[in-house]
Amino acid sequence: MPSTSKPSGSALPSYLQAEHLGPWGIYLQQVDRVQPYLGDLERWVETLRRPKRMLIVDVPIHLDDGRTAHFEGYRVQHNTSRGPAKGGVRFHQDVTLSEVMALAAWMSIKNAAVNVPFGGAKGGIRVDPKQLSLGELERMTRRYTSEIGIIIGPTKDIPAPDVNTNEQVMAWMMDTYCMNEGSSATGVVTGKPLDLGGSLGRREATGRGVFTVGQEAARHIGMDVSKARLAVQGFGNVGSVAAKLFAQAGARVVAVQDHSATIYQASGLDVPALLAYVARFGTVAGFAQAEVLAHDRFWDVDCDILIPAALETQITQANAGRIQARMIIEGANGPTTPQADDILLERNVLVVPDVIANAGGVTVSYFEWVQDFSSYFWSEDEINARLVRIMQQAFAGIWQVAQEKKVSLRTAAFIVACQRILHARELRGLYP
Repeated sequence: MPSTSKPSGSALPSYLQAEHLGPWGIYLQQVDRVQPYLGDLERWVETLRRPKRMLIVDVPIHLDDGRTAHFEGYRVQHNTSRGPAKGGVRFHQDVTLSEVMALAAWMSIKNAAVNVPFGGAKGGIRVDPKQLSLGELERMTRRYTSEIGIIIGPTKDIPAPDVNTNEQVMAWMMDTYCMNEGSSATGVVTGKPLDLGGSLGRREATGRGVFTVGQEAARHIGMDVSKARLAVQGFGNVGSVAAKLFAQAGARVVAVQDHSATIYQASGLDVPALLAYVARFGTVAGFAQAEVLAHDRFWDVDCDILIPAALETQITQANAGRIQARMIIEGANGPTTPQADDILLERNVLVVPDVIANAGGVTVSYFEWVQDFSSYFWSEDEINARLVRIMQQAFAGIWQVAQEKKVSLRTAAFIVACQRILHARELRGLYP
């Protein structure tokens, strides 16, 4: 088995080291775990531990009341060996450089795991967008886009929606980039409105991917999805779509948690009614057809499938032992810490990792990017069929590696992805 020691003279700068925990530290621990399986490609492993490019920008805007406010923005390109960098932009008050670095790295792994020809990137602004008016939000988006415009582009780095960003934000980003470039470039972002070159099926793609790999994983462990009980954390675009599709397949969604409340119904929540309620009120709090649970009791809910579809580091050493589910499908990025992974593996809980489970969004983003370049657009049925086929093939390959190497699905996904990334690095060589 190859040595896992780092070569001399390549010590990571302090801000890249695992001791600086948070999401980036978790990612580095995941790389450490996969290193023994890289074979001859291990000589390139430091590539995975060092983002290619990190940009921190000041984002000043005029507020509606005449004051000037400054926000801190980030764009991190982790790796571009396999193609242009690709990853979302989030607006959230807790955004940090560590988080954006990790999310960019996970995008590299995710794109390689499903064999989409992109590298990994991520962006964000530390802001609570709920405190901004629509005009302020637009000005902030456009200023941020102008600041990172030196490193993004249809063949360089392609942003997309993420937490608290949507089709409208992508439209502003695209327009700002095009105005600065003096040319039309619809492929500079994905997740755009349909009238600006967006793709059918993109909005539901991540949740559909969660459902698709969940079905495949359930089949491999002999679980009947039509009789399964689900608990879903996060009821935004990912969690709500996954819940809807599982419910349509006969599963019972027994618990849902969002930022405001945890609701429970042993016989199964009325998912269509809950979707309509959330569309109207923006939260699950106050939904009458359910029991309200204390926030922390979500992890004790008796269920077969747990879908964390909120933010990072939700399943930790502190709560992993309480989870009742037989299977966890990670709709969010990085929701499970390495220590929790070990506990769940010991308890025989199957974890379908984020880098395959939630890759449906970037897969359809790739379809959108291709359609923009060709100016030829596919039907929604074509897109969904292509998505399902790619996700099924990717899961099958990762499952096979997991069985052959006797490792978790996460380690198997990292083995597949890291080998693809590092092989591309080796083929390209170093220039100059």
